[in-house]
Amino acid sequence: MTFALPITPPSRVAGLVSGKPSLGGGVDLPVFYPATGAQISTLTEDDAAAVDAAVLAARAAFDRGPWPGLSVAKRIEVLEDCRDTILANVDELARLECAATGLVLKELKARHMLRAASNFRFFGEYISQAAGQSYTQTEGYMTYVTREPVGVAALIAPWNAPIALATMKIAAALAFGNTAVLKPSEQTPLALARLVELLQEVLPEGVLNLVNGRGTVTGAALVAHPGVDLISFTGGTETGRSIMSAAGRNLVPCTMELGGKSANIIFASADPDRALDGALQGIFSNNGQQCLAGSRILVERPIFDDFVARFRDRAAKVRVGDPLADETEVGPLASLSHMNRVLSFADTAREDGGSLLIGGTRRDDLGEGYFISPTAVLARSNADRCAQQEIFGPFATFIPFDGVDEAVAIANDTAFGLVSYVWSDHMPTVMATTPRLRSGVVWVNTPMMRELRAPFGGFKTSGVGREGGASCEAFYTEEKTTTIPLSPPPLRRFGA
Repeated sequence: MTFALPITPPSRVAGLVSGKPSLGGGVDLPVFYPATGAQISTLTEDDAAAVDAAVLAARAAFDRGPWPGLSVAKRIEVLEDCRDTILANVDELARLECAATGLVLKELKARHMLRAASNFRFFGEYISQAAGQSYTQTEGYMTYVTREPVGVAALIAPWNAPIALATMKIAAALAFGNTAVLKPSEQTPLALARLVELLQEVLPEGVLNLVNGRGTVTGAALVAHPGVDLISFTGGTETGRSIMSAAGRNLVPCTMELGGKSANIIFASADPDRALDGALQGIFSNNGQQCLAGSRILVERPIFDDFVARFRDRAAKVRVGDPLADETEVGPLASLSHMNRVLSFADTAREDGGSLLIGGTRRDDLGEGYFISPTAVLARSNADRCAQQEIFGPFATFIPFDGVDEAVAIANDTAFGLVSYVWSDHMPTVMATTPRLRSGVVWVNTPMMRELRAPFGGFKTSGVGREGGASCEAFYTEEKTTTIPLSPPPLRRFGA
């Protein structure tokens, strides 16, 4: 079976430095359409020299350009123009995103692109209300605190939701007056390359630059560059460790939004239908490829068998297929190697003494694309590798528990701590559970909901730092304290 391409992508994709194609200098990298496995474009990798040119362009725009000193009112206008640009190009951007990621097109249009546009509006609104601090408690003095942009931001975006997650970084960095160099994943460069090209029409020269390539080449050159002042990364935990190590040598601050193995805790006191819908959405949306997936489904023992049976029945009916079709619920995984890795965990579960409940196989009936059946396993215990390692696909692991104490113990028994889910209509159960969960976000009786005003990030190996309104302000700005005497103070006259 061969699925139509959502759009004819450019034959070659290159970076952009001050609005012009980058120098490249690296190898050519293929870009594939996950629904067919066919190569659809070629990416020009940027080597260290090309990265240097991009950083220098951002540096010049920060040191000598108008952007850092632009009034808040003017900066808000530009952020609104960025939002309008996205909304005017939703169809093209969504189709390019679909072509490289295999994500379902209707979801990209309805959620990802609108989230990207709202990121710019949110930070425009945020800076319009931002306030400084002043202190007059010390007699004879007034001290005030201002925030200033840090400088050149290196923004490294993941492959699972490129536009939605990259624009959070771009909008935040620019809103506070920084300039930026963006590096998308080499697997999914199409939509972000087009977006950066479109935004050149509304941004001053050099404010937003784009480099492309592998993490070991382009990414390594970017995070080690002495002209970079701060780094924001979303991706895998091991890559995050490498980036922080390189950044530490230059004392460059970082925010890291990394992996997850989130517990979705379903108590017997939950609304069974809503909890089931939430569990399915939590593991199968975005083709299962999201760090905040509820991938460990913990179900209280009295309802365990019934819940698992109902989950299995529904999972068997999940519509896997063409990402362009409106009826499709789960599209292909992002790459052949990732598909094979996800499928390997079915054998891993059996090796650890668990059992396969459903799926675990490639959908060969859908052609050469990277499709798999929605998968769930019953773990022998939370120590099983399927319960400890991030699989990052439409692959759920079920574990039974008895009572709040055991649920919390299992949920916290992981190296990760990004999000947790709690399903219960019994408020004492909710309140006994949520404060004890070691994760940066807890969602109660709801699937994924992102409140941009609130901090988002993880405990333990799920990340360092937070994204969100005040959190981004703290990261993308430097605090400056200025003290002024209200009248000339007495001075000691050394040597008089």
